[in-house]
Amino acid sequence: MRCPFCGNTDTQVKDSRPAEDHGAIRRRRFCPACGGRFTTYERVQLRDLVVVKTNGRREAFDREKLERSVRIALQKRNIEHERVDQMISGIVRRLESLGDSDIPSKLIGEIVMETLARIDTVAYVRFASVYKNFQEADDFDKFVSELRPEPKDTE
Repeated sequence: MRCPFCGNTDTQVKDSRPAEDHGAIRRRRFCPACGGRFTTYERVQLRDLVVVKTNGRREAFDREKLERSVRIALQKRNIEHERVDQMISGIVRRLESLGDSDIPSKLIGEIVMETLARIDTVAYVRFASVYKNFQEADDFDKFVSELRPEPKDTE
């Protein structure tokens, strides 16, 4: 592993332990050349996923990009960090198990929304507002009204 500080390729592992939901290995590393310490994570990757955008453009799936968008939606919400990591790992596993390496971006968005809806409705609405490109307050009102259960008749 190359040292991010000096570029030395001869770094040493000082500590290894399971991370997240045991879906990754966290390694603390040390660089003998510059004395730098850093952390790396090893994850099992079943296949290389490619995201197919709505305009047909293709790009490599980026777990960090998915994680950033989910964390933005969950900002200032009382959700444990470990639960978010488990959620993201679950989404990635679900995408990898679809059987195809080409994944439409629309499907990724739907899976993220479905997962956020189960965890936190505020984060779900935040994510949906970006994903569905809300333009005005009425878009929010319409979306939120679909979340509310219909009132029951008392007669």
